[in-house]
Amino acid sequence: MSDTTLKGRRIQGGVRPSKTIEMTRICADSGCVTKLSKYNRREFCFAHAPVKFPRVRGRIPIDGAI
Repeated sequence: MSDTTLKGRRIQGGVRPSKTIEMTRICADSGCVTKLSKYNRREFCFAHAPVKFPRVRGRIPIDGAI
């Protein structure tokens, strides 16, 4: 009779903690008093963060050309 059970091993190594910023910070936009999370490494809150466009593959279209 053949053995039909599966055997495995535990995952080795520990879990690395998330990177944090120790000091308390406020959004860099003038007039904004939003407190930033200790996990947010950026200087702006989500509402005032500059727009970032993702990298697209292929050619970048020129304005006005289709």
